[in-house]
Amino acid sequence: MMPKQKTHKGTKKRFRLSAKGKAKHRQAGTSHLAARMDQKRKRNLRGTTTTNDTNSKMIAKALCGNSY
Repeated sequence: MMPKQKTHKGTKKRFRLSAKGKAKHRQAGTSHLAARMDQKRKRNLRGTTTTNDTNSKMIAKALCGNSY
């Protein structure tokens, strides 16, 4: 038997798949050094965003169906 495809753990920690198969992720630049940002920029970085379709396909392949 061929070995199974393993889930990429770094991808699993950073992305989730939506019901339609798009990859949702947290926006970059929110973890530290936020004191120098203006409020509008910090407000717009809140929440999650989705990647484009090309990246979503690669992320779904790396997750191997293991999106929680």
